[in-house]
Amino acid sequence: MDDERKEKEQKTFLRVKDVMELCDISESRAYRVMQQLNEELANKGFITTAGRVPRKYLAERLNIQV
Repeated sequence: MDDERKEKEQKTFLRVKDVMELCDISESRAYRVMQQLNEELANKGFITTAGRVPRKYLAERLNIQV
């Protein structure tokens, strides 16, 4: 039951594989994009986690629907 619920809910944070698929880019490029976005967030005072990026912020910065 929990697995079904998790699949239906959107993830708050995306990992490198998610970014690769959404942007159709290589793994190394996805890591660079995520690093840049996390640096921007850190400069704004947010706490960030390496290897993850907020879904909402990625969509906002790349002007895409996720």
